[in-house]
Amino acid sequence: MIFISPPFGNYINLPYTIQIKGSFTLLPRSGKWPQIFKTLRYSWKHGCWCNKIGLRNPGIDYAIENYKKNTIVSIAIMKLSDIKEFKKKIPEDMDIEINISCPNVDHQLVCDDIEGFLNDKRRFTIVKLSPLDTLATVNRLYVKGFRQFHFSNTLPTKKVADCSYDGGMSGSVLIPYTSKLVKETREKYPDVQIIAGGGVHNVDVMEKYLKLGANHISVSSILFHPIRFIKFYSNIMWNNM
Repeated sequence: MIFISPPFGNYINLPYTIQIKGSFTLLPRSGKWPQIFKTLRYSWKHGCWCNKIGLRNPGIDYAIENYKKNTIVSIAIMKLSDIKEFKKKIPEDMDIEINISCPNVDHQLVCDDIEGFLNDKRRFTIVKLSPLDTLATVNRLYVKGFRQFHFSNTLPTKKVADCSYDGGMSGSVLIPYTSKLVKETREKYPDVQIIAGGGVHNVDVMEKYLKLGANHISVSSILFHPIRFIKFYSNIMWNNM
């Protein structure tokens, strides 16, 4: 299965794909489009996109009101006390992804006590990790009961040498991080579902992730290049027919 991650997952719905929308916080965080225009950059030096959108979104009430089956709502928990309110609001059968890894907010997103979102009514209760997370984080989440992992979110630019941008990087820069997480997680946990994303700009990268143990693939930054995406998507559709 191909998952279309935010921001493109908010808008693009194609056959044989699943949209991931969000990430949504408990309360609205305004200024999304000004922040996109202000911070979205392409780094020719590092061959990747960079942004500092910082979870600007209309809030979880908007996401619930506009939810459709066969889509996934990504949520970002800013503080521990938000969990109770999220659980009150979110329907038990709404598929969700819990984003614990945005580099563009001023503190770590909540990872504790999130196992309360797990139930048998959901097809997906995914956790999206940072490229800097390790198998130790997967271990913690596995013990809590999670069996669906998405590797990985954007890479903080402060971790990249000689980078003049401030924010998070997406694209090919993520390939070694995602590859390591997929390989180590699959070797230890044969029963989990792994969604691999980051730098999936052609079928070769997709096949690499699948060989390492991913069950599914996520795409996002490839959609900045429509012709490249059409070629990629057409290739997949042709081979599946």
